[in-house]
Amino acid sequence: MRFASLGSGSEGNALVVQAGQTCVLMDCGFTLPETSARLARLGLAAERISGIVVTHEHGDHIAGVARLARKHSIPVWMTHGTRQMQRGALDSLPNLTEIDPHHSFAIGDLQVQPFAVPHDAAEPVQYVFSDGVKRLGVLTDAGCSTPHIEATLGGCDALVLECNHDAGMLANGDYPPYIKRRISGCYGHLNNTAAAALLARLDKSRLQHIVAAHLSRKNNTRELAVNALGAVLNCGVDWIAVATQQYGLDWRELM
Repeated sequence: MRFASLGSGSEGNALVVQAGQTCVLMDCGFTLPETSARLARLGLAAERISGIVVTHEHGDHIAGVARLARKHSIPVWMTHGTRQMQRGALDSLPNLTEIDPHHSFAIGDLQVQPFAVPHDAAEPVQYVFSDGVKRLGVLTDAGCSTPHIEATLGGCDALVLECNHDAGMLANGDYPPYIKRRISGCYGHLNNTAAAALLARLDKSRLQHIVAAHLSRKNNTRELAVNALGAVLNCGVDWIAVATQQYGLDWRELM
């Protein structure tokens, strides 16, 4: 089992997980040409994608889903709430399945476990992926942690964890007050300190990879995010990966 990021940030998000012959894309916020180019960078063609799972309806996560799915006849899974918010774009898709946020489902060789998160969307979820042996947990859009999130992510072999902003940089930045309140609120995005506190409460006994994701260009730095997570893990900063907006993250293997 392995995973990689096509890109992570407010300008577009997509993450690919592979087990055996199954390749699942989590979200697609890029144009069709851009998605194809980013997949090619990872040695994949769009025709290899077995399915797309969607977290929520914000454009940086869903803008490219319909075009990619329609062009390559890729099945799509999302919650009822997300589908309702995107009916015009999604109704013509030939293979769209609504999921229950509390029930896992299979896509080929991968077991996919959605879990509900607090975010300012209709029915947002994040996902844990498993090949039956290893588990990858992803949390990229949540305003705060919950006991359910921590119970779901505990014991994962790899984590992709949102470190959206530094609280001080956001507070002292030039965003309008209402945007600052939205980002920092309990339905917004995790800051570095909150992400580190969440990580500290998890069972990390199996952890092989930790990836900081969804970093803000204006309100965070790579160093601040990595140092926050590194302090919890008591590890060198080189051990912590960062999924960037421009280049994403190259393949990481779960051994």
